[in-house]
Amino acid sequence: MPSEPGPSFYELTPAECRFVLARHSFGRLAYTFHDRVDVEPISYVLSGNALVFRTAPGSKLVTLAHHRWAALEVDEADGPLDWCSVVAHGAVYVLREDAGESGARAYRSAVRALRRLNPRALRPGDPTPFRTVVAKLHIDHLTGRAASTHAGAITF
Repeated sequence: MPSEPGPSFYELTPAECRFVLARHSFGRLAYTFHDRVDVEPISYVLSGNALVFRTAPGSKLVTLAHHRWAALEVDEADGPLDWCSVVAHGAVYVLREDAGESGARAYRSAVRALRRLNPRALRPGDPTPFRTVVAKLHIDHLTGRAASTHAGAITF
């Protein structure tokens, strides 16, 4: 009985990683402080070299204020042997409209990016009005891997 071929594994290029991040709007943000690791789901938008997101005030922001290094993971899976996974590593910054001219400009740019995902974000009728904090994960490093049972390289 002939055996089926196993999957091929690939390292994704930075461009392929960005493509995966751009076609999604949901991932898991991992962050750590001392000996504790947390992972939380977030919606995000890829904007330049950053992942922009909104969150509610709380323990995540308190932790990130002390240790801003984090990672965001996005996965695609068509089966146990056909998948890709991208991790964006970097520092998280809270953006504020009242943070001087350049800070206000960065905040407004982030809000415009968020409104590509939800046009009512931070406006009347916002479906998540409690998410008042705008933040970004500045991408310092991207990694990605993929597996495929299909012949040839994975195409993006």
